[in-house]
Amino acid sequence: MIAQLHTLLEEKFQEMIDIRRYLHQYPEPSFKEFQTAAYIRSFYDKLGIPYRANVGGNGIVASLKGDKPGPTVALRADFDALAIQDEKDVPYKSTVPGVMHACGHDGHTSTLLTLAKSLFELKHQLAGTIIFIHQHAEEYAPGGAKSMIEDGCLDGVDAIFGTHLWSLTPTGVIQYRVGPVMAAADRFEITVKGAGGHGAQPHKTKDAIVIASQLVVNLQQIVSRRVNPIDSAVVTVGSFVAENAFNVIADSAKLVGTVRTFSEDVRNDMEKEIERVIQGTCLAADASYEYSFTRGYPAVVNHKEETDFLVTIASKIDGVDKVEETEPHMGGEDFAYYLQHVKGTFFFTGAQPEGVDTPYPHHHPKFDFNEKAMLIAAKTLGAAAVEYLHAHQQSKSTIQSK
Repeated sequence: MIAQLHTLLEEKFQEMIDIRRYLHQYPEPSFKEFQTAAYIRSFYDKLGIPYRANVGGNGIVASLKGDKPGPTVALRADFDALAIQDEKDVPYKSTVPGVMHACGHDGHTSTLLTLAKSLFELKHQLAGTIIFIHQHAEEYAPGGAKSMIEDGCLDGVDAIFGTHLWSLTPTGVIQYRVGPVMAAADRFEITVKGAGGHGAQPHKTKDAIVIASQLVVNLQQIVSRRVNPIDSAVVTVGSFVAENAFNVIADSAKLVGTVRTFSEDVRNDMEKEIERVIQGTCLAADASYEYSFTRGYPAVVNHKEETDFLVTIASKIDGVDKVEETEPHMGGEDFAYYLQHVKGTFFFTGAQPEGVDTPYPHHHPKFDFNEKAMLIAAKTLGAAAVEYLHAHQQSKSTIQSK
């Protein structure tokens, strides 16, 4: 059946490209993917595959039940875009000002839709059920995964697989990792409150810019001096705002940044340590502050059995030249929530554009990827789903008969 599936995918590769390029031209940002969701629904309507719409928001969950009994496997693709102006010079450039698919979600969606269409043609050979989760709002916390899970998208699911097309990795390479593979992504906001005044009389003020500048430096010492070197953590101040006239000393300054961790203990410590540093810095300057720490997605933690299973599958896929273990990524992904509820794994499919030595990274205005990677991703996800159903059919049948 795997050979038949791969043949069907190859025959539909141009359609896969066409879908991706259409979606790329008409992107929609997180929580506003109404037309994209309508496009996905229309695709399943034409196929005749049943689905649930508006799952947890704009999500769609399609279900392909095989003619034979067996377990249930879920495959997930996200479909939101980013608030970035597309600067590529390509025929499929975004037509929406200030919005583009700068992370490959258009490719994820096209991959899953084409895979669903191919598997539908092999429905009579399937032993079990394959769930196609089309998730909205991956890019913007609280994300779409959590609300879709609360709305039942994982009900009855035994395992889940997902992939991310990765433009920085050569096409033909599959990257995996057992355990933590992507970091928890949290946000903090700090407002330093001093006492403003005339720029010629600093001794009569509490300069919020100077205090906040010292705070930026002090925050960097949390990781280097308060986190075990064996663990990983990142503290980044991404925004520093204190707008005033050139001759005015600021009475307040606002810092906004992100914290990335893998360990939940380290994550908890970071939240507390940041405030300790703020307290000390402001106390020394006789200033006050406001501080908030907003938790984003937890770390993506892959399950060993399903990851090992994926590695075995990927090594047999035509077009895959190498299957390698990757270092953990400090980027965040709400696929983490799925893995907290069911077993599964999240892997990277290399998608570096051909003839490009230094590809643009994800979230860049000129981001693009090698569309051949979509075919590799579809073959890998499809083979993983089919083989998982086959491998676990007997064990589930035995359990149900007891």
